[in-house]
Amino acid sequence: MDQLRLCLVTDRTQLRGRDLVAVVDECLAAGLPAVQVREKDLAVVELAALCRRLRAPTRERGALLIVNDRVDVALATGADAVQRTGTSLPLEDIRVIAGARLRVGASVHSLEDAIEAEAKGADWLVFGPLFDTPSKRAYGPPQGLDALAKVTGRVRVPVIAIGGITPIRVREVRSAGAHGVAAIAAILAAPSPGDAVRRFLEALAAA
Repeated sequence: MDQLRLCLVTDRTQLRGRDLVAVVDECLAAGLPAVQVREKDLAVVELAALCRRLRAPTRERGALLIVNDRVDVALATGADAVQRTGTSLPLEDIRVIAGARLRVGASVHSLEDAIEAEAKGADWLVFGPLFDTPSKRAYGPPQGLDALAKVTGRVRVPVIAIGGITPIRVREVRSAGAHGVAAIAAILAAPSPGDAVRRFLEALAAA
């Protein structure tokens, strides 16, 4: 699960007019180990087309390709994993559909959610929002480091922290037990997304 130490979660609205595939390719060249395709506004056909465009470069770089919510798209495009959200099929159903072909992550927002998701077979958890960030305000107030530590202390699967995380905050997030971090704007909206990835990876190595 070392690939989950840093995951880029995509959001085309953060790109400042740049092409998503080109930006992801820049990030992969900088060492990005995982990409979660999270474009909720795309029709399923468009989402599948995007995932197919990302499959070759992620495979060439040895990076995970994770599809948000849509297990059908993940299977059809040869992705490595699917990320379950609150609007996805239950974990048990995803497991039945995916079999052994996909790993399954689960997005959780409380200790209770985390314990339940682990019990139902999630391979990893994405917990947040940890700090205040515009992209995650719809999911409730920031959870904070204490809540993260409670989750990491109660589950055995890797926990990936998300929400307002920057390279400067990596050390304290790791100290609270997180296996890795996920980022959106901190990478996509940066003047150089590739440099942002390098700063995250350096901070993770130092932590």
